[in-house]
Amino acid sequence: MSDVAPRPAREIAEAVTGGTTTACAVIERTLAGIARVDPQVNSFTAVTRARALAEAAAIDARCAAGETLPPLAGVPYAVKNLFDVAGLPTLAGSKVNATYAAATADATLVARMRVAGAILVGTLNMDEYAYGFTTENSHYGATRNPHDLARTAGGSSGGSGAAVAARLVPLALGSDTNGSIRVPASLCGVWGLKPTYGRLSRRGTFPFVASLDHLGPFATTLPDLALCYDTLQGADPGDPACAQRPVESVGRDAGRGIAGLRIARLAGYFDDCLTAPAAAAVDRACAALSVTRSVELKEAPLGRAAAFLITASEGGALHLPTLRARRDDMEPLSRERFVSGAILPAAWYLKAQRVRAWYRERFLALFADADVLIAAATPCPATPIGTEWLDLPGQRVPLRPSMGLLAQPISCVGLPVVAAPVAPAGALPIGVQIIAAPWREDLCFRVAAALAASGAAVAPLPALHA
Repeated sequence: MSDVAPRPAREIAEAVTGGTTTACAVIERTLAGIARVDPQVNSFTAVTRARALAEAAAIDARCAAGETLPPLAGVPYAVKNLFDVAGLPTLAGSKVNATYAAATADATLVARMRVAGAILVGTLNMDEYAYGFTTENSHYGATRNPHDLARTAGGSSGGSGAAVAARLVPLALGSDTNGSIRVPASLCGVWGLKPTYGRLSRRGTFPFVASLDHLGPFATTLPDLALCYDTLQGADPGDPACAQRPVESVGRDAGRGIAGLRIARLAGYFDDCLTAPAAAAVDRACAALSVTRSVELKEAPLGRAAAFLITASEGGALHLPTLRARRDDMEPLSRERFVSGAILPAAWYLKAQRVRAWYRERFLALFADADVLIAAATPCPATPIGTEWLDLPGQRVPLRPSMGLLAQPISCVGLPVVAAPVAPAGALPIGVQIIAAPWREDLCFRVAAALAASGAAVAPLPALHA
């Protein structure tokens, strides 16, 4: 067994609060595990050792003084390196950003984690500027899948998924524009949440596509995912998209069961693009939930096409100054896509936004007859690093953009999704998406809890811990 202590966040917080361990002991063990294991995985780009030990000592001092500790007291976590962390440059996976001044304050969600007692131990690798699905970063190296080090961890939040899967931390934060939480959660075999667009504040994070960007957590257990999400909620005037909504405790709601819920399988496009392992994952989830109904969304390809144009256009416009001044310092795997986006006609972007709005109405209409929808999260399990093409039924497609082909039509309209790991023991991980109407994260968690209770969904321990 490695030095890593693969315990869930709840257990760590209970042990620290109950005095059976200290936050300092937890963090020392966590840092030792990162030093030992991460050279194989390459999930971290910075380890915040001094900060972590100082925060741990502060938690222990509060405990010694008899204070009531917050819900994540002593729990280590890490963040995708597009989150502002005071004292560090906000890399966003980029060589260019490494030359910028360090952040002077933490991102809103990092600050909320600190208030909850969680302890930041570092920042995590990603595709440059979040434009990718494999975290094959040319500047900081590829992040490797803990279940097979020759394979990708997914992206763009690949470091977040891999760090949680490797049990280096029980929680991590990432971002999802077109699937960047759900893809690595699926390929790494962990739980992930892409909340409703506007649910969680993005203030203090480096943007990619403002009209599509979401932030959310990863975890090794569903209760930890719910606890982390509950911690992060709350409106923020510093993010114009972050809505004033009542804070809901999905941890409480998850235990209500699924009696009375109408659950359906998303078929058609969402079944036509699957390899055998992905199809089996959806079958496994539907069998565990006794789902027999299916629904189709024929407009899904149009929704994905609109998201592609919006992503390219907004991303290209954002990075146009860098493309002009420092193009050679940008990621070779994505810079030409940014160039293409920067020169898209404005009329195309406007039409894509109109199609997106039209498509959203058709997607929301599905919830008249179903409360929750089930679909695969990725078309296949993790592929070997360097793979260029993906063979799907009846077609060969470029791998890097196509790993998000099942996630993109959903994030395009801002729906909440829990990604659940459902591969059988011994197989490469793969996940399913549990999808609900806007602001109904509670329904996603209720269905996810039933899936976990059935034994069909569990985050497997990687061979690194053998």
